[in-house]
Amino acid sequence: MSTPLNFTNPLTFTKMHGAGNDFVMLDAREMGGLQLDTARIAALCDRRTGIGADGLIIITDEAPEGADFRMIYFNADGGEAEMCGNGARCSVAFAHARGLCREETRFATYSGVLTGRVFGPEDIQVSLPAYRDLALDVDLEPRDAAFTSHHTCNTGVPHLVIPVDDTEAVDVETMGRHYRQDPFFAPAGTNVNFVAPAAGGDHFLLRTYERGVEAETLACGTGASACAVVLCELGRTESPVSLLTRGGQRLQVTVDREKRGLLLRGPAVTSFHGEVLIHG
Repeated sequence: MSTPLNFTNPLTFTKMHGAGNDFVMLDAREMGGLQLDTARIAALCDRRTGIGADGLIIITDEAPEGADFRMIYFNADGGEAEMCGNGARCSVAFAHARGLCREETRFATYSGVLTGRVFGPEDIQVSLPAYRDLALDVDLEPRDAAFTSHHTCNTGVPHLVIPVDDTEAVDVETMGRHYRQDPFFAPAGTNVNFVAPAAGGDHFLLRTYERGVEAETLACGTGASACAVVLCELGRTESPVSLLTRGGQRLQVTVDREKRGLLLRGPAVTSFHGEVLIHG
């Protein structure tokens, strides 16, 4: 149960989404020194009693030399996370709109300094941390006609990638929770992706169960990137890889297998601006 918000001091926010992956965006310069603890962040992200979001992002101009701004990302449960690909793209769009960066930028994250580029209105690309911990055909259960292979890859946060024939046939909530809690990934757990080729063969369909949200989300940028890495390693496609999210929008992932580099490109959209009252 989330902590109810105490309506006292106003806090200005922007609601954004990256291919359906939605975030509460805050400008630290407008927070007046307000500190948000885990319970307050979870309350803001609650879809029934708060604003509602997959995560909350604070953008601050207090950044290391060579970076234009810093992105601080929290999951919907209020815990700070290492990386969020779609959150990073929304952060670049948000910072650009507020004059914190130009069309090409470098910005700080928990996982290090990344690059961003504004191609046009709502068309944003970011680099991700070099992928690591790639392991093909990990021994997990169930292994049956529906789930014949399991692969892992860390693209800033850990991911399990499971190729399937039909994403619509997968009970993502049940199977995602099962794999997310598998002892193999203890104690932190993992994000879980189910990916299938689309009819026509020019892109893939993706569904993701996200830890920290503990539910299926409409998109996951680091998940799309992990899927792209695994699909390229399996020889099922070549970079760049196009993936259609559950939210119905496409993400494009460029994979540099030699340098383990990743570029994530797609829409970053402002849904609305608002003000919420929080006890300070």
